[in-house]
Amino acid sequence: MAESTTTATTATAPAAAVAAPAPQGRGGAPGQGRGGPQGGRGGNDRRGGRRPEVPQEEKQFDERTLHIDRVARVVKGGRRFRFRALVVVGDRKGRVGIGMAKGADVTAAVTKATEVAKKHFITVKLHKGTFPHETEAKVSGARILLRPASAGTGLIAGGVVRTILEVGGVTNALSKSLGSSNKANTAYATIAALESLVPASQWVTTVNKPKSEKVVKAEKTAPAKVAATDAKAAKASPEAKASKESK
Repeated sequence: MAESTTTATTATAPAAAVAAPAPQGRGGAPGQGRGGPQGGRGGNDRRGGRRPEVPQEEKQFDERTLHIDRVARVVKGGRRFRFRALVVVGDRKGRVGIGMAKGADVTAAVTKATEVAKKHFITVKLHKGTFPHETEAKVSGARILLRPASAGTGLIAGGVVRTILEVGGVTNALSKSLGSSNKANTAYATIAALESLVPASQWVTTVNKPKSEKVVKAEKTAPAKVAATDAKAAKASPEAKASKESK
């Protein structure tokens, strides 16, 4: 009896091994994933890897939004609201421009204002990162004063003026707003002040002003007055008196 039991057990063991095959994935060999041997969907294992980074191109211009307003237009059926954007664009190398435009939404207004700013670029005459001389400009109620500064000073400015100077490539400067705080007028006054700068090579030390009528008349009568004065001095001299007494 013992021998028969051992034989039966030995015979059934291979059958059990054949009846229970090893688990495998859908459509692959044992241990594979859904689509291939890598264990991921499709066989590329995208979950664990990173997509290749696309190098971003550096922008040629620095674009900044200075101010956004919501404006309304009254029509027969009520009021229609739009947006107005004030944008400054520059290359940080001495070129800068500002633009203002309206649009149905903020994005449209900013896009239009950016295009306007690019069409109105000016070239700022800089000297070692600052202004060649002091300048001042006035637009409507806004008045802006700009002064040169030594290296290491930085930009002593605020608000709209600071943003415009940064985008324009100015690194050291002093500024003061002496009038209205309206951002649009302040921006245009800053641009006017930058546009009025004159490089040192073009400075004129002497100015030939037209002479007035009084000056011209005085120059004509000057020789006659000098001659009369000399005659009086000659008459009053001791030699003239001695000659008169001898006669």
